[in-house]
Amino acid sequence: MKKPFTLVILLCMLLWMTACGSKPSGQLETLPIETSSAERSDEVQDTEETAGPEQATEDETTEAGETVKEEQGSMLQMMIDDTVVQVEWENNDSVQALRELCVNQPLTIQMSMYGGFEQVGAIGKKLPRNDKQTTTNAGDIVLYSGNQMVVFYGSNSWAYTRLGRITDKTASEMSELLGHADVTIKLSLSDSEREVTIKPIKKPLSFQESDRVAAKRISSMT
Repeated sequence: MKKPFTLVILLCMLLWMTACGSKPSGQLETLPIETSSAERSDEVQDTEETAGPEQATEDETTEAGETVKEEQGSMLQMMIDDTVVQVEWENNDSVQALRELCVNQPLTIQMSMYGGFEQVGAIGKKLPRNDKQTTTNAGDIVLYSGNQMVVFYGSNSWAYTRLGRITDKTASEMSELLGHADVTIKLSLSDSEREVTIKPIKKPLSFQESDRVAAKRISSMT
C-alpha cells in the first residue's frame, strides 16, 4: 500500500520541477527606454528650425493690388516755361532739401533777369548751404544766399552753393532760353517717383480647393 502512494508523490514532484524550469534563466525582461526632457526639447527645437523658412515665406506674401511708391534716387525734373531741360544735379544737402520741397506738389519759382548773364528767383524757404567762391558758366544752377535759385546763361564769379548743371543746352541755346524775358521754373518729382503695383504670390491649392475648382469646371460644362 505504501509503494503506490510514494510513486504518486514522486510523480507530482517531478511535474512541479519540470514546470518551474520551463522559463529560461538567462532571459532578461526588456524595459521601455524613457527619453529625457533635454532630448525632447532638442527635438522640438529642431522641428521649429525646420519649419522656420516656410513660415517666413508665408509672411512675405503680399496682397493683390497692393501699391507702393518706388523712389529712384534724388533726380528732379526742371521745366523752364514750356521747355523741359536735362539737369545733372549735385549730390549734397541743398539738392536733397530742394527735392523734399517737391514731394507733395511741384515747386514753382518765378525768375527775373539780372545782370545780363543770369535769372534769379526766390525758393520760398531756406535751404542748407555750403557757399564757395565759384566761377559759373552758361547752364549752371546755384543756390544764392540760401533761399534763391540762380540759373546762368552767361558767366559770373561769386560765393555760391552748386545745385546742378543743364546738360542738353549749349551756351547760345541758354542765352536764347533765358536772355529775353523773365521765365517760370517748375521742379517736380514726376520722373523720379512712380507707383508700382506688386503682383501677389500665388500659393498652391489644397486638395479641398482643387476639388472645388474641378467641381465648378464640371458643372459649367454640363
